[in-house]
Amino acid sequence: MTKIPYSDFEKLDLRVGKILEVEDHPKADKLYILTVDLGEPAPRTIVAGLKTKYTHEQLKGKDAVFVANLEPITLRGIQSEGMILAASDENKEKVFIIKPEKEIEPGSKIH
Repeated sequence: MTKIPYSDFEKLDLRVGKILEVEDHPKADKLYILTVDLGEPAPRTIVAGLKTKYTHEQLKGKDAVFVANLEPITLRGIQSEGMILAASDENKEKVFIIKPEKEIEPGSKIH
């Protein structure tokens, strides 16, 4: 495990987001296109490799933890404006999104 200085951790903007919509990515078998409320004026688009682990119904309307300040990246033609956090076993057979214990407003910061 690589250790990082606390100052690097402080650069992360981790926030609670509510998944508003879940769509299949038209050019990828394992990707979803998520529309996420991060407490901002407009929802964000986030591409996530969760299609083999979750159904649309299991994700839509759920709260999860997101990295909000990543540079946007284009994944198979769709711009992703953040990243959902998930835990997995070593083989990535078991994957679980990280979510708050109780309901909290979208945009709430993780400290």
